[in-house]
Amino acid sequence: MRRNYKALLLVLLLAFGSCSFTTKTFADPDKDKLLVQVITHVLQQYHFDPIAFDDAFSKELYSDYIGNLDPVKRYFYQSDIDDFKKFETNIDDQLKANDITFFNVTYDRMLKRIKEAEQLYKEVLSEPFDYSKDEMFNTDYEHVDYVKTKAEMKERWRQQLKFSTLSNYDDIYEQEKMAKKKDPSYVMKTQKEIEKEARESTLKSINIYFNDNIEDLQREDWFSIYVNTIVEEFDPHTYYLAPKNKEDFDQKMSGKLEGIGARLQKRNDHIKIVELISGGPAWRSNELEVEDVILKVRQENEKNAVNVVGMRLTDAIKYIKGPKGTKVTLTVKKVDGSIKDITITRDVIEIEETYAKASVVEKDNMKFGVIDLPSFYLDFNDYKKLNAAADVKKEIERLKAEGIQGLVLDLRNNGGGSLPAVVDMAGLFIEDGPVVQVRSTGEPKHVLEDKDKSITWDGPLVILVNELSASASEIMSAAMQDYKRAIIIGSKQTYGKGTVQNVIDLNNWVRNNTTGDLGALALTTQKYYRINGGSVQLEGVKSDVVVPDRFSYIDVGEKDKPNPLPWDEIDAAHYTTWNNYFDYDKTIQSSKERMSNNAQLKLIEENAKWIKKKIDEKVVPLNYNKFKEEQEVNDKEAERFDPIADYKTNLTFQSPVYEKNLFVKDTTDLKEKRDRWHENLSRDVYVEEAINVLEDMKTTYNIKKVATINK
Repeated sequence: MRRNYKALLLVLLLAFGSCSFTTKTFADPDKDKLLVQVITHVLQQYHFDPIAFDDAFSKELYSDYIGNLDPVKRYFYQSDIDDFKKFETNIDDQLKANDITFFNVTYDRMLKRIKEAEQLYKEVLSEPFDYSKDEMFNTDYEHVDYVKTKAEMKERWRQQLKFSTLSNYDDIYEQEKMAKKKDPSYVMKTQKEIEKEARESTLKSINIYFNDNIEDLQREDWFSIYVNTIVEEFDPHTYYLAPKNKEDFDQKMSGKLEGIGARLQKRNDHIKIVELISGGPAWRSNELEVEDVILKVRQENEKNAVNVVGMRLTDAIKYIKGPKGTKVTLTVKKVDGSIKDITITRDVIEIEETYAKASVVEKDNMKFGVIDLPSFYLDFNDYKKLNAAADVKKEIERLKAEGIQGLVLDLRNNGGGSLPAVVDMAGLFIEDGPVVQVRSTGEPKHVLEDKDKSITWDGPLVILVNELSASASEIMSAAMQDYKRAIIIGSKQTYGKGTVQNVIDLNNWVRNNTTGDLGALALTTQKYYRINGGSVQLEGVKSDVVVPDRFSYIDVGEKDKPNPLPWDEIDAAHYTTWNNYFDYDKTIQSSKERMSNNAQLKLIEENAKWIKKKIDEKVVPLNYNKFKEEQEVNDKEAERFDPIADYKTNLTFQSPVYEKNLFVKDTTDLKEKRDRWHENLSRDVYVEEAINVLEDMKTTYNIKKVATINK
């Protein structure tokens, strides 16, 4: 394709690129003050929608920073908050003067409270817990007051530690009962012994957490929290990369990850799985799922697990990651509330496992193709060498050789990637025309177009999306929807990320820097818009056929993040809708009718509502009998959703011929991966409906084409 926009697109990466905006440089012998000076300048000058450093900003920053330091309110007292309050409206003034007094005060106080907390938790765990006592624990930390006295602080630690230890107690007790069941002569441990063992396990875990994590944190680590809180006030996708975090970022961009193959996110005090990397160890285990909560981590050569609840994400990852071939056992809380131990052998995850892949399916003597695209990837050093658009084009050509009559492009869980790749990919399905509009503050919009009149696929097209389809996925879906080129099936709306980021090396701003590595800043510099002028920011792309899924009632989108940029719109680009022969509206209506009567989707929606209800339950019992009663009720309620996993379509999927030939010389478990994928497709109600829609489109396509020719 012609790419007279190439120079522009090399900067406009929905993943990330590097750039330098100006030759202005800074100098300050104090590294922390220098970092503040550089970052505040970059934010004010180059962020898409810069925020004024005023009292309102100061108040928000104050609240968020204190919350980030002590999210579960087990360190600071109300007296500390009263002391900090005097800074609430003058942090902005400090930033303008490169003053870090507020940070210094909170940092010194935090270190003092951590030392006190070490004594408190040891005192608490030196005494037995009474699990017969009828008491409740509120996990809604945001709405819990700060304590006023040391006695109140000790009680808060007691409740939190008792809550953490309760699952240990239950695990040991159930193991003892199982041992007794297998061997009637086995002498079970007494409740007193079980309680002591459970408490000692918690003590070991929290000792490890404090010794290996909290006490190892350097001042620069704490300062990174402060800096990140500052930049995140601007929007959810602007964030600071400290030097060691920049190293992790560079490793991810290189295309290789070593570990379990799961992307994690910190939510309140929990570590959640937000993505499983296709082909990775976690994916191969077939036991971990998105939204699972990791509670504990145990290494293969260690007896005791480390409790990661309340741990910083970067700290938890240290325990979860590890060399290829080593094993790690994760104690996870499933979305249905059940607790499960899952052992995974770590491995090197190649980026190739996340590339586009295709499958063929037959239905009613017609063949259809399915292309799964996990991300809009590219090689930053050589676009021609590797990019998602070129790979999808190859897969389409291979599917056409199989004689397919309709195509499904699966963008579910696709978090985005490269803007050049999505522009080129859209061009595979239209003759020519605009694909997306990009705008920087105070500058004219840029309309990015496909100028190549060739079309790789001109037949019926369905795109699958969900709440986790973001960024480049939304550009692709929006463009095909605006052209009326494809029918979009999926969630009520996609993720809603309508912004573009650049990664800036902050060291480039400092002349003769002798203070050390300053790290980098991921900065939101632009917004993109649909060709109809609307933004996907917050609102996402609304599906033509809305179907429920397990995320339907969970807060996972841009609109649920702190400080998102607002929705807006610009003038539409000039474009002409697809000159097709199928009955667009009739096909959508038929699909909606089928979906409204689909028992599997109704059950999925009931399950989504139930999951949301469980997530919203913040008060938990610390009485063991009531804890077990709730578990049993949960298990019983969860049983009615078992048929979701047992669902089976009457469709059979297989690899294209070219891929079958690869299986003969396969040394990478390719066949096993494809077999696993095809098995999942055969159980996928959404793919099943996509094939139904393609069949409808093919029928109406032929009827309307004949009618048009007869005219």
